[in-house]
Amino acid sequence: MNILVKSKPYVIGFLILLLTIILYSCKPKTNTVAPEPPSSGTGTLSNTLGFGILNRIKGIWNGPVTSTTPLGSYPVWIVDFRPISANQIAAKNELDTANSIFMSLFIVKYANQYKVALRNGGEFESMTRVAYFLADSVSENGTNAFYRFAEIVQGIKRAYADFIFSGDSIHINTYTNQEGGVPSPVLHMSWNAGLQDTMSCKPAVANFSFPQKTLTKDFSSVSFPASPVTGLQESVYYGVPGTTPPGDPYPDNAQPYVGKTTANFSFALPTYAPNTATRVLLILTTQPLISGTSINMKNISRYVILNAGDNTYVFNSMHPGTYYFYAIYDANGDATYTNPSAFGSPGEWLGTSGSSFTLSPSGTATASVTINTTIP
Repeated sequence: MNILVKSKPYVIGFLILLLTIILYSCKPKTNTVAPEPPSSGTGTLSNTLGFGILNRIKGIWNGPVTSTTPLGSYPVWIVDFRPISANQIAAKNELDTANSIFMSLFIVKYANQYKVALRNGGEFESMTRVAYFLADSVSENGTNAFYRFAEIVQGIKRAYADFIFSGDSIHINTYTNQEGGVPSPVLHMSWNAGLQDTMSCKPAVANFSFPQKTLTKDFSSVSFPASPVTGLQESVYYGVPGTTPPGDPYPDNAQPYVGKTTANFSFALPTYAPNTATRVLLILTTQPLISGTSINMKNISRYVILNAGDNTYVFNSMHPGTYYFYAIYDANGDATYTNPSAFGSPGEWLGTSGSSFTLSPSGTATASVTINTTIP
C-alpha cells in the first residue's frame, strides 16, 4: 500500500473497470482491537516488538482500496505475501508500467531495540520513493490483532500505518502529514481485504521454517538523511524512476530470494490485429485460472496493465514458484468486463499459455502467450 505517494494523476479508470473481473466476492470484517500505548520496543530478539505480524500476514489477500491520493480508489488490490527469508516477508505489485509498490516486513535493530520494520516503496509516475517504519504499538488477542508502524525519525506526527487483523480479514489504514502540508496526519489510503489463498506461500514457509526471531538488518548505524524533496529529517528516500534512491539502507536489489520473469505476449495475426492505443491485462496465477467452465480467482499473484503495443513486461521482485500466464485484450473498446463469471465480456480477446512455468529462487524465467481467442 502506497503510504507516502507523491505522484501525478493518471488514468485509473481502465484498472477500475478491467480488474472487476478479478474481484472475488468477500466481505472482510473490520476488527476493533484497541491499540496498546506506544512502546519503546525490547532489548532482545526473543521479545521482538510486532513479531506476530510476520505469521499473520502470509498469503494472498484481495479487497478494495479507498484512497485520497491521485491514484483514486479501486475495487481490487491483490497482494501475495510470502517469506523471502527466515525473518522477512514481502510482496510486489504493479498497477501499470509507471506505478508499482514493494512492501516488506522484517526484524531490525535500531536504537538498541528489536522491532519489526515496514519497508514501503516503489515507483510512482515521476519518481521512486522508499520509506521505513517501525512497530510502536501492538495488541494481540487470539485471531484479532493490531499493529501500528510509525515513521522512524519523526514518528506518528510524520506518517504511520495501522494493520488490523480479524480472523481471515485484514484492514490497513495509512496516514501522512502530506510532507508537512497539514498539521497532523490524515487518512491517506485504506485497504479492507480477505484472505484468498494460503497454499502458495507454504513452500517458502517450510523452506525457511518461517518465521524465526533472527535479525534481518541492523539499522543502528543508519543515519536517515535529509530528503532532497522536503528537506526534512526523515526515514524516506527519493530517486528517479528505474534507479535506487540514494542512501537507501535496504534497496530492492538487496532483497533476498526473489527473482524476475519476462512476460511476453503477441497476437495471432491477421485475425487478431490489435489497436495499439488500447490496453492488455497480464495475469500470473499460482494455479490454473480457467479449468473447464470454472474460473478460480483466488490464486492471482501478480498482474499489470500495458499498452497493446508493449508486447513485453518484466515482473521484478517475484516470488519463486510455479505460475500460469494469461493475457486479456480490450478488443471491443468498452474498457470493462461485464460478466465476471464468463471471464470477460463478449468480443474481448484472450490468450492462455496452456502450461505452467517455474521461477527458481533469485532466478529468472520467461513466459509467452499468444492472444488468439475471442470470448463469446
